[in-house]
Amino acid sequence: MSDPKQLVNKLWNYCDILRDDGLSYGDYVEQLTFLLFLKMDDERTKPPHNKKSEIPKDLNWQSLLKEDGAELEVHYNKILTTLGKQEGIIGVIFRKSQNRIQDPAKLRKLIADLIDRENWLSLEVDVKGDAYEGLLEKNAADVKGGAGQYFTPRPLINAMVKVTKPESGMKIHDPACGTGGFLLSAYNYIVKNHKLNKDEKHDLKHRTFTGNEIVPLAARLCVMNLYLHGVNGEDVPISPDDSLKKNPGGIYDMVLTNPPFGKKSSEKIVTEEGKAGSQSLVVLRDDFWAQTSNKQLNFLQHVRSILKINGRAAIVLPDNVLFEGGAGETVRKKLLQTCDLHTILRLPTGIFYAQGVKANVLFFDKKEASKDTATKKVWIYDLRTNMHFTLKESTLKEEALDDFVKCYNPDNRFDRKATYSAKNLEGRWRCFEIDELLKRDKTNLDIFWIKDESLDDIDSLPDPDVIANELVEDLENALEQLQEIAEDLGGKK
Repeated sequence: MSDPKQLVNKLWNYCDILRDDGLSYGDYVEQLTFLLFLKMDDERTKPPHNKKSEIPKDLNWQSLLKEDGAELEVHYNKILTTLGKQEGIIGVIFRKSQNRIQDPAKLRKLIADLIDRENWLSLEVDVKGDAYEGLLEKNAADVKGGAGQYFTPRPLINAMVKVTKPESGMKIHDPACGTGGFLLSAYNYIVKNHKLNKDEKHDLKHRTFTGNEIVPLAARLCVMNLYLHGVNGEDVPISPDDSLKKNPGGIYDMVLTNPPFGKKSSEKIVTEEGKAGSQSLVVLRDDFWAQTSNKQLNFLQHVRSILKINGRAAIVLPDNVLFEGGAGETVRKKLLQTCDLHTILRLPTGIFYAQGVKANVLFFDKKEASKDTATKKVWIYDLRTNMHFTLKESTLKEEALDDFVKCYNPDNRFDRKATYSAKNLEGRWRCFEIDELLKRDKTNLDIFWIKDESLDDIDSLPDPDVIANELVEDLENALEQLQEIAEDLGGKK
């Protein structure tokens, strides 16, 4: 079967059968990941590959095929538990894994009828990869599962990659890589736009891409996604460590990322005395400009730290990073001083699986230390005002970002032309000089100028649930700032 659509339909149809037993898309994709990995590992041991397997014979695909009924369930559980303790890619794939398919007959059908009948290694990489990406997108759309937080819309990822122009020989990193969308898009861009020799192709697959992902489910989906696309064959490019815990130094040429949304100033813990308490989530690092519990501000500081001089970054961040006072103001001023924050893309609502999120993409280059401000001007593209997208009826397509890519001018971003002018107040592409920005209250970079039609037309107001979520987000931001003030006052007593 070489048609990816046919393969995706086959995989999805079986998922619907299992959903009748209460299995979510996330559970299904996870179980599929375990079984596909075992099957492909088995195929590698046979001609023409003849590779040695790191999986013990009594735990491999053939051992699973021999079992049926209750014995199959017992043996599958043993495989998951044992392989989860191994090192390398096997350990990442199977870490903390559990069997979610409670009916042994359906598990047997999935193994023998769906997966074993296909020779997965013989399929084109695009077919395998597209099928798996399709499942990940379906999983992200399953609102109840909450997996959307690990999935950035692919049209947005592709546009970010187009304008940052990754190249062969770079070290490219995503410190919050989710299911690996940025890494794969960058890989595909390089393959499509550069002629590579044999050594360059090897380095591209094995020495170019790395990431961090602390959620075991997302990490295993990411590793499998890369594996199916032929990236980082035997190595493990994804670390389960928390990116924010340490500074590896300025080692990356490019960072592309969409850190998790949401802010928490503390988490509930149980003390040694058995009492309930709270533990601050403020990140303390001497390479950070500000100590804060705001995850997004910390990720922004982290990305700046891990870039090489002249390294390029594109990072998705919520609006509060652009306007929040205190630590937010400090970080913005330092970012403008030490990096060339040349572009901000204001994103529309309705494109993320987390409802009501207002976000932006910040594009910047890290610069050498200097007395002069590294940023000279900031170009802002407003893709939000009067733009309406939803996850189902009016989804974000790549063509919606084509004008931004054109305005950005990736071939020479120093030669840009604004579409906004005194004669065209609706132009979405506008330039702001650094002196003008530094004079703004708190160095607020949350800037918009196009008249919002929904304020005049009640029929074009967003859906009530979107408005409600926006209000919740605003209240959470206010509470967050009040919490920090209370903690500061408490610490001074």
